[in-house]
Amino acid sequence: MSKLVVLITGASSGMGHEAAKLFADQGHKVYAGARRVEKMAALEPLAVVPVGMDVTKPADNDAAVTQIIAAEGRIDVLINNAGFGLYGPVEDIPLDDARYQFEVNLFGLADLTQKVLPHMRAQKSGRIINVSSMGGRVFTPLGAWYHATKHALEGWSDCLRLEVAPFGIHVSVIQPGGIKTEWGGVVGEGMKKYYDDSAYKAQMDAFQKVMGGYDDNPQGTEPRVLAEEFLKAATAPKPHRRYVKGAFAKPMMFVRKWFGDGVFEWMLRRAFG
Repeated sequence: MSKLVVLITGASSGMGHEAAKLFADQGHKVYAGARRVEKMAALEPLAVVPVGMDVTKPADNDAAVTQIIAAEGRIDVLINNAGFGLYGPVEDIPLDDARYQFEVNLFGLADLTQKVLPHMRAQKSGRIINVSSMGGRVFTPLGAWYHATKHALEGWSDCLRLEVAPFGIHVSVIQPGGIKTEWGGVVGEGMKKYYDDSAYKAQMDAFQKVMGGYDDNPQGTEPRVLAEEFLKAATAPKPHRRYVKGAFAKPMMFVRKWFGDGVFEWMLRRAFG
């Protein structure tokens, strides 16, 4: 397998961080993008190049792509992994907060992809790997804006796949389940600012009780396992359209698909009180 030039966003922690290490271990040239550059210091001994970037800032995306093309002359794989979860009641979340959720999880990703595509078209090859979630196929209480971004990303990726296929570019979607990352803690901290004056405190309390141990949940899947799925999508001769991996993902998606929304919502009410 020839050396690939890979750009991974959201590489300061979790799945992105593990993916940067794994791709570098496999001999690929990795550019690891994130806002928290200091968190990527451990990657530098692996010859990973840290890139300070915020995907919601077009100038950062321009600079990252320009840097890679200047140094390598190509970009073979773009892994759009940066994202976060905005949780709270629809009634309480200001629309500016909701718009920022879309800026990170969809529009920032789209801007970066637009800047990479001309180079992939010119080289007549490339892989775009978009990190969605099991939340792109199912839903949970208090997650309306997060789920909206992931449902949108699923449809966006499917359309993109058809458009770029004639140029030798493949698009895959990763659908993680419960992963041992800092995601749950970020969700919990973010929800606090909507709590004090909310009519939905009981639901938020129940949600926090279930999600409180998300980061350290022994049933959670190690980020490295998802990094291996990223590698498959980047290197398989015929990559899958979707890769589902991680705790709870397959069973939750199965229940909704085959038993319907009524049964799925009953299951959620039992889980979240």
